Amino acid sequence: MRATRDEAGDVGDVGRQDGADLAGDLGERREVDRARDRRAAAEDQLGPLGPGHLTHGWSVSATGTWFHAVQYSVRREDGRVDFDEVRDMARRERPRIIFCGGTAIPRTIDFPAFASIAREVDAVLVADIAHIAGLIAGGAHPSPVGHAPVITTTTHKTLRGPRGAMIMSDAEHAKALDRAVFPGLQGGPHNHTTAGIAVALGEAATPAFASYARQIVANAVALASALVERGFDLVTGGTDNHLILVDLTGKGIGGKPAAKALDRAGIECNYNAVPYDTRKPFDPSGIRLGTPALTTRGLTEAHMPQVAAWIDEAVDAAIKDDEATLSRIAGEVRELLAGYPMPGWAPA
Repeated sequence: MRATRDEAGDVGDVGRQDGADLAGDLGERREVDRARDRRAAAEDQLGPLGPGHLTHGWSVSATGTWFHAVQYSVRREDGRVDFDEVRDMARRERPRIIFCGGTAIPRTIDFPAFASIAREVDAVLVADIAHIAGLIAGGAHPSPVGHAPVITTTTHKTLRGPRGAMIMSDAEHAKALDRAVFPGLQGGPHNHTTAGIAVALGEAATPAFASYARQIVANAVALASALVERGFDLVTGGTDNHLILVDLTGKGIGGKPAAKALDRAGIECNYNAVPYDTRKPFDPSGIRLGTPALTTRGLTEAHMPQVAAWIDEAVDAAIKDDEATLSRIAGEVRELLAGYPMPGWAPA
């Protein structure tokens, strides 16, 4: 995804004028229109929730209104980023900003490759590590530090802190980012949340957190392998991190009814678009699974085959409208997790 030089202005100039004003003469306007057509075609192929993030310039987001954005995609055959395509697109579009990272990427993000492309076209690389920040802090995923001058993250996913966010940057971009956040966007700070983030970051610096991060990945790899053995189609064929994206097309059920059935079976996930999804974004073909919560409760690779079996049974029960099986699975899940209570919480 990128914001063009025509419409982005300086990093601190977000939202000062709309795209039409900044586009300039008629020839530039026509090029903007053509690029928007390409963006619409990409969204039709990938769906607005496919591997990036809504805030990376999708048309339904404010960022898609403020900036002119074009999305790179993934290869159909393996679901991975095609860096030749990204480089060709960057040379053609001459972006001001390139984003890497997203919400449903089950593989390691190649920050050096993105950084090389950004340097070639004189773009600012922004690494969105919201979903993998805890893995990076724990040494279970490569870091974008030294590759991306701007790094954004939430603090409540694998980082396991309160709901919040952070923007990190080098000195060159710090002033513009500070000005854009306040007074540009943010109101009064929530000091209790900031204190909670500080506690989470303190935990993330401990050896115990590093063990947690490594176990997350080990559990995800084990769960992915068990699902493949049961005939599930995983985007990219597996995972390198905490996340598994399952394409249920071959199972004959959509992601939404499957996710709702899994919820009734005591297994939490979300329905999610898959690359080149033929279904609508709010009724997509996939489900997205993650292992951080199970890992926090103390489950290991040894438990993942059973989790996969429950998922398999629940999806089959959803197809057959078999509520009795879903109820049975929910009871078995409760029985297992009774021995692995949530840290800091006990039932009344």
